[in-house]
Amino acid sequence: MRFEKILENGRLWAVMYDGDSENILEKTFEQWNDYEWLSDFFSRHFEDLTSYFHITDIDRAVFDTVDDANELECLILDIDPEANLDEFFRPLENTRLSEVLLGREKAKGRYRTHASWLRLYAIRLESGRYIITGGAIKLTASMQEREHTLQELNKLNKVRDFLISLGLFDYSAFEDYTDEND
Repeated sequence: MRFEKILENGRLWAVMYDGDSENILEKTFEQWNDYEWLSDFFSRHFEDLTSYFHITDIDRAVFDTVDDANELECLILDIDPEANLDEFFRPLENTRLSEVLLGREKAKGRYRTHASWLRLYAIRLESGRYIITGGAIKLTASMQEREHTLQELNKLNKVRDFLISLGLFDYSAFEDYTDEND
């Protein structure tokens, strides 16, 4: 597992998992812009799409996803250096009221005609500094309900455990680690 800097100021990183040729943020946005992949995904999860979002047209779901993904990607890649990432990422657990060490976080898309089903998942190193661990199209109330979102939860836990095993509890330690392992 390696880490790639997304923002030059070091406030946003993405995991590059072993065996992958690109970081998880690039890989996620590629999927969210792949019409064939999306059509297959929504066909396999049609019942979730219709029951939770009341959308019965797979082509519309694909179009909405690509549109939302493009907006989300532009927002992330063009984010102002002074922007507060803590307003973008929120605790994964909706009931969490206080910060936790290496907290599991999520960011949502902002689609206009319905709630966005796009999620980016990240570990919070400290205020304003995050490591993206993956992303998913979330069509159900909880991540545990579907295999693909459960896999994203497992990635969050895997990266968090990796950081803990190396004693990387804050950005300073993380930065030292990435400088030594480049």
